[in-house]
Amino acid sequence: MYVQLISSETNIAQKQVANTIALLDEGATIPFISRYRKELTGSLDEVEVGTIKERYEKLQEIQKRRESILKTIDEHGLLTDELKQQISATWNATELEDLYLPYKPKRKTRAVKAKELGLEPLANILMLQQERDVEGRATAFLSDDVLDTDAALQARAISLPNGSMRT
Repeated sequence: MYVQLISSETNIAQKQVANTIALLDEGATIPFISRYRKELTGSLDEVEVGTIKERYEKLQEIQKRRESILKTIDEHGLLTDELKQQISATWNATELEDLYLPYKPKRKTRAVKAKELGLEPLANILMLQQERDVEGRATAFLSDDVLDTDAALQARAISLPNGSMRT
């Protein structure tokens, strides 16, 4: 699968690349391959064998990432044939991540969760630092989703308009 790609990138014959990959898969080291398996690799030196190894490992990583991306997008029901074809066709890690970016699940910060729970007014009260009994004030914000005052006081995580965090 990777032989043609590595061969075209390195200008090394496909047979040499295929034999080198086979030796690497068997656990042979770069010095061993370049010194004692010259008949299989067509006398590739250590630098060329190292280049093949690095690219082979990178392509394996890209393939694993591709499979993970396809699985994630498919689980969300957003995988189209066109998108699958685009993802399957790329061997560039940056392009792969760029294709995935619009479908990547967004992580919810504590601030977003606090806003969803209606704790932003409490955060504003905390920010003013004029309340002596913050726990007492937090009890007004308890609900089925916010069970105790400690949970309500997590509203401190809501960020300020300039992007900094409250402490």
